Amino acid sequence: MPPLVGAELIQTPVQLYRYLLRCCRQLPTTTMQQHYRHAIRQGYNSHSDEDDPERIQMIIQRAIADADWILDKYTKKK
Repeated sequence: MPPLVGAELIQTPVQLYRYLLRCCRQLPTTTMQQHYRHAIRQGYNSHSDEDDPERIQMIIQRAIADADWILDKYTKKK
């Protein structure tokens, strides 16, 4: 299950970027939030020249799966 509602509606890189930043708010500490916000920004910038629609969709699906894994990792330790 995706970390936030609406993950299945993401179609563009900007939507993905905003979605991932919202996911960061669920992380337990400010330090983790800052770390992952920086990683999201770096990933967005490094893939900004992608123009193949299939590759973009693969990146979106992988990023959502990674966000789900990270949130599960840090929120289920309680």
